[in-house]
Amino acid sequence: MIQYKPIGIIQSPFQEPKGTPIQPTAAQEIEGIIEVYPEYAEGLRDIEGFSHLILLYHLHLAKASGLLVKPFLGNELHGIFATRSPGRPNAIGFSVVRLTRVEKNKLYIRDVDFISGTPLLDIKPYVAEFDARQEVKSGWFEQNMHKLSVTKDDGRFT
Repeated sequence: MIQYKPIGIIQSPFQEPKGTPIQPTAAQEIEGIIEVYPEYAEGLRDIEGFSHLILLYHLHLAKASGLLVKPFLGNELHGIFATRSPGRPNAIGFSVVRLTRVEKNKLYIRDVDFISGTPLLDIKPYVAEFDARQEVKSGWFEQNMHKLSVTKDDGRFT
């Protein structure tokens, strides 16, 4: 059995899934705070040198769905692994957020698209030279990108 222990908790202005932005790019300027538990605080050394972070977290309020889902940005069924639906076989989420400042074991972030109280599993620095890709194809998302900035969680997956 695989078990993960949270390293901290994420605070945001969103108290429930409904109304939460569905991606960080739709949550620009929305602020949040990561509180890393004291026993992991030493692991934050040198993190202030990065502008963006990759967060891996537990989607603690998501309900499992089937392997075919109708995602927020579409009206057709797609395989769960071809979506970013929160109702996944393993409730793991990720976001790329902007780091604005560090105060001891607290990280102040922007572009927050998760619910307050979300358990944080890991933090990795975003490095454009490693993480950005050229010639990216976005599958069925390409025809729905124009909906992203106005689409919020509608509560279907919780």
